Amino acid sequence: MRKINQTVLILTVVATLTYACGGSEAAGDKMTQLKELKEQQKEIDGQIKALEKELEASGALKKDVNEVLVTAINLKPTKFTHEIEVRGGVESRKDVVLSAESMGRISVINVNEGQSVSKGQLLLQLDGEIIRNNINEVETQLELAVTMYERQEKLWKQNIGTEVQYLQAKNNKESLESRLATLKAQYRQSNVYAPFSGVIDNVIARVGQMAQPGMPLLRIVNQADMHITAAVSEAFLGKFKEGQMADVYFPTQDKTIATKISNVGRVIENDNRTFEIELSLPNVDFEVKPNQVVVVELVDYVNENAFVVPTKIIQTDSKGSYLYEIVTTDGAKKARKIYVTVGKSYKLKTEIVKGLKSGQTIANEGYRDLSQDVLVSIK
Repeated sequence: MRKINQTVLILTVVATLTYACGGSEAAGDKMTQLKELKEQQKEIDGQIKALEKELEASGALKKDVNEVLVTAINLKPTKFTHEIEVRGGVESRKDVVLSAESMGRISVINVNEGQSVSKGQLLLQLDGEIIRNNINEVETQLELAVTMYERQEKLWKQNIGTEVQYLQAKNNKESLESRLATLKAQYRQSNVYAPFSGVIDNVIARVGQMAQPGMPLLRIVNQADMHITAAVSEAFLGKFKEGQMADVYFPTQDKTIATKISNVGRVIENDNRTFEIELSLPNVDFEVKPNQVVVVELVDYVNENAFVVPTKIIQTDSKGSYLYEIVTTDGAKKARKIYVTVGKSYKLKTEIVKGLKSGQTIANEGYRDLSQDVLVSIK
């Protein structure tokens, strides 16, 4: 039994040695094969690099790098204006509500709404019969007084009669003349006349109605003498002057006109802390009416040599506001942060008051994908 075990052991060792020798030879062959392949790879890599350089030099092949595609702004000074918008209205200096100057019953209305009238035309009459009777009475008395005065004057020149008689006749005549003038003035007040040529916009009074002094009767308008007024916050005091251009937008007609400031108010209103500006209303090819609402655009700031960029490309971090400048380093374009001081903004444009200079290139579209020193390609 013992001899059998020894025999098995010897056979096992021999088999093991035989396998080990065969495996060692196979591993050597693989190592040789690996070395040859590496040499071939090295040769192929060299050929690839040589071909890439030739193709890049000819422009047929672009280097495959991770670049961000952007558009760019080449900075140069330009004009920047800032405007404010205020609500205004159309007004007319010849937009008047006529009223009664004396008391009386309305007897005649001579006009209708929409009717054109001329300056001095009789529009409305009050019942002035009492005054007319008084005028007739005084006129009769004045005729006698004038006759008596003329006769007394002739006698006085002939040294006939007394001075007192002459003075009494003169005083009586002059007193009646004054009274007649007063009655005629009162009678004129019982009539309403057009103060200027225009159109009757509204007839408020009615025949038979009792009129009182100051009571509104008619509205007359002349659209040829209209202007625009707007209330501006006192924060803009000193920003506007007479002759300055402005744009006026008419929302109803969807029209915009250019005009000039004709007057700047000198007083601040206590109730709303505003001052009034007035603008001329030139002849327009559309209908405009008094009290119509408009929007006035006023320029309150101008910089003739400003650096202006789109507002959206201005970003902020803990250090402040910044833009991305595109710089060229070692033949490659890169994005670099540049910190700036911003000024006023208007219509999606912002003025940069500090941090930029002429000739710089600033990233525009694609700016959101940029970071410090990232490679960029300009579209």
